[in-house]
Amino acid sequence: MNYIDSIERYHEYSSAIHELLGSILTGVANIDVFHDEVKLKNAICHITGHYPFVDLIYTLDKKGIQTSKNIACPAKSNKLQNDALGADRSQRPYFLLAKDHEGIIVTDPYLSSASRNLCISAIIRLCDAESNVIGYLVLDIDLNETMEFLMGDSIRKAFVPAFRVVYSIIALGLFSVVAVLLYSSFSEVASLFTSNYEKHDFYLKPFGVIIYLTLGLAIFDLGKTILEEEVLMHKDIFRHSSTRRTITRFIAAILIAVSIEALLMMFKSAMGDADHMHQAVLMMSTSVGLLVGLGIYVYLGARAETLLLKLNSQKGKK
Repeated sequence: MNYIDSIERYHEYSSAIHELLGSILTGVANIDVFHDEVKLKNAICHITGHYPFVDLIYTLDKKGIQTSKNIACPAKSNKLQNDALGADRSQRPYFLLAKDHEGIIVTDPYLSSASRNLCISAIIRLCDAESNVIGYLVLDIDLNETMEFLMGDSIRKAFVPAFRVVYSIIALGLFSVVAVLLYSSFSEVASLFTSNYEKHDFYLKPFGVIIYLTLGLAIFDLGKTILEEEVLMHKDIFRHSSTRRTITRFIAAILIAVSIEALLMMFKSAMGDADHMHQAVLMMSTSVGLLVGLGIYVYLGARAETLLLKLNSQKGKK
């Protein structure tokens, strides 16, 4: 997921994410972990074994000064900046909130200075037996990985590179066909100046060139759509708008090609080749049908997604 998709998903499922993060932090929040870095490392390794989206954990004293390194499991430790020991966190929003409120405080998404990823932090105040504040325990999670974990998308993500390679090969094949069609069209244009044709054939010859170019345009648009939608751009398969955008672009490419071919057949009929007028009218009717069907599909798809987002928003508020 990209950052915008992750933030949108976060707002849809923020209640569930906060509850999950709160339960994780509560399970490790005790004074023994606060004073023992080895236990803190064991705790984070145990957590990431069940929740791989957890990035790191660290402690703050009651003044907001970091009293431990940014501790992560071995699989993620080499990706994090662990030189935060002694850093002043006293002006961080989560610390200011934790000072004045009991329980667990969960932040909104922000870019982590440790992992450089979009993350969420949860902080809890730790007290001794006499209810004196001894410090704070902070847990960071990777928001992108969290959404993938909660939505069961982790396995599919592992296959995304292979999918992109296949789509790239298909797009390259389509572009190769376009190159052949361009060569054929320019060869036809060159033949107009080097060969002798009867007057009627000479006038109809350019229509063949246009057919080659139009077909090349349609195939190029199809390859471009595949390359952009499946390789270059991020595609959120859980959003109907993403699928609707791909189908719209694909149908639009076909619609343009069919419309141009119908016009060409009408022009040829107007120049004396009236045998294809019936087919031209049928092709133009097909174009109109595609356009109407596409409009209905886009309208109904947008309405359906609006209703789903509204329903998810209402569930999140409950």
